[in-house]
Amino acid sequence: MGVPVKELIEGRQAERFGMSLIAGERGLDREVTTSRIQKPGLLLTGLLEELHPDRLQIFGAAEIGYLNSLEVEHIEDVLRYLARPGIPAIVVTRDLEPPAFLVEMCRTREIPLFKTIYTSSILIEGITKYLEERLAPSTTLHGVLTDVLGVGILIIGKSGIGKSECALDLVSRGYRLVSDDIVIVKKMPPSVLFGTSSDLIRYHMEIRGLGILNIKDLYGITAIREKKQMDLVVELVKWEMEVEYDRLGFEENTYNILGVDLPYLKVPVSPGRSVATIVEVAARNQILKIMGHHSAKALERELDNAMKGFRK
Repeated sequence: MGVPVKELIEGRQAERFGMSLIAGERGLDREVTTSRIQKPGLLLTGLLEELHPDRLQIFGAAEIGYLNSLEVEHIEDVLRYLARPGIPAIVVTRDLEPPAFLVEMCRTREIPLFKTIYTSSILIEGITKYLEERLAPSTTLHGVLTDVLGVGILIIGKSGIGKSECALDLVSRGYRLVSDDIVIVKKMPPSVLFGTSSDLIRYHMEIRGLGILNIKDLYGITAIREKKQMDLVVELVKWEMEVEYDRLGFEENTYNILGVDLPYLKVPVSPGRSVATIVEVAARNQILKIMGHHSAKALERELDNAMKGFRK
């Protein structure tokens, strides 16, 4: 699964990359399948077999200057390699004019040829980040993603358990909503998970008895986030007397998403329990753990030392 080349000149990307099409309009449906970009440089002078035909090719001042200096007998060699199947597109930077033979080749071979005002370094950085996000492994989860004290908490549980109500309580306390009901998760290199919302339901939340709420309209821009790194998974479960729940916190459970293990807590829900308060404290406790302080283990060490002293 790749990214169609035409995405690079549509929507937000049109302004972000500042690219205009010069030739090869029929090739706009070609797909970019890797986030790695190639700036051929000296490869054009004779190492053309090292060109990677699956990557976007960026031509800056050095490449365009070299192509303009080519003798007629060498132009054919360069075009033969550049016209290999698979090259998704060629982008000329610094608003430079590509040589006529390159424009003609792209038109004939239906290879999109773009021009941008940006320098090669700025363009490569921007497109690489965009492609990394678009091509990242992803999955969709049923849950609510919130930002509590900078900790991205995914709240999961069966339908009707109170996930949205918990998130609404957190928002009313000044924390931020990322997504309600459907969370789109992407794995960014090396092993970091980011969650976001579907464009259709972004900023919205469903509360039984109230209906659909627009959190951005109700609480303002500071109550929402478009994307957040995921740090903790909290599962809400119905309280059952016969079930034994973790009461000490010595166990370090994890929840696997896209091959990444996140810290995981199972929180029983019963009337009178403030689930939002528990989730908030879980975020504070997670911050302490990240800083190297584990309250339960610290207490365990103190108890062990006290028992050793007692035995003596």
